[in-house]
Amino acid sequence: MNRPAWSHTRAVWTMVLVTLLWSTAGVVSRQLTAAQGFEVTFWRSFFTALSLLVILPLWQGAGVWAGMPWRRGAFWLSGACWATMFTAFMVALTLTSVAHVLVTLALGPLLTALLARVVTGHRLPGRTWAAIAVAGVGMAWMFGGQMGGAAGGWLGSVVALGVPMAAAINWSVTQRSQAHGEPIDLVPAVLLGAVISSAVTLPLAWPFAATARDLGWLGFLGLTQLAIPCVLAVLCARVLAAAEVSLLALLEVVFGIALAWALAGETPQREVLAGGSLVIGALVVNEWLGWRAAQRAASRPADSDVAPLGPA
Repeated sequence: MNRPAWSHTRAVWTMVLVTLLWSTAGVVSRQLTAAQGFEVTFWRSFFTALSLLVILPLWQGAGVWAGMPWRRGAFWLSGACWATMFTAFMVALTLTSVAHVLVTLALGPLLTALLARVVTGHRLPGRTWAAIAVAGVGMAWMFGGQMGGAAGGWLGSVVALGVPMAAAINWSVTQRSQAHGEPIDLVPAVLLGAVISSAVTLPLAWPFAATARDLGWLGFLGLTQLAIPCVLAVLCARVLAAAEVSLLALLEVVFGIALAWALAGETPQREVLAGGSLVIGALVVNEWLGWRAAQRAASRPADSDVAPLGPA
């Protein structure tokens, strides 16, 4: 049965809720007492896969399994990208602060634009090149502030770079499949990524050290920080334009740093606040100008205009 499309206002507020749910990973990870490293990644991915195994049939019906494009290379590549995002994100959180990880993740839209320039030859507007330059200065400021400290700080930021890089590849694959009339259903691809991440990290996570309390927190992450918001984000992307989703997704950085600061006592370093402000400011201005340009140029919203989804 066809359901009525969401209103724009409902999609915007739902996307705000999605970013709030995504932002809980940092503060929840600081509540763990025994689970560390790859074990944290394994359990979060495992509970995400378990949750989606329940959510998908309830949402799309039992026929969802028969409709999954198992033979398509793009589907497997998208799943591998999700697996990379899930794994790199949690490993990075064990190496550096929540603020470092989230600001690094915010580079996703700019990396996506650069990859589109290389792969498809799509020319970037001057505003995007300017945003890339300013964001690069901000990241250099952040990394420079870590060089004199422990190796884990800058190493965590390097690992975190794997998330926006994988997201950029994932979006390019999705965009290419849409252009050829074979769109990828992003939610089953998320399930595939969670399964791959679980399988890859299982040998590295053994022997398990997580307590029952740790498992409770990690189960919470799998269900409410990934599975549910990813489904909601797909629904939002059917209503909102790419620039709107990209701009709203930046709220994850704000929410995540604020939650870690207020609930976990993790005060951001001055270099993170200064460099991160440059990164976020460059992204906000770029996306806002892009949205304004699209509003002027388009006679109607493009139904196929969707944005890269998912957190790490």
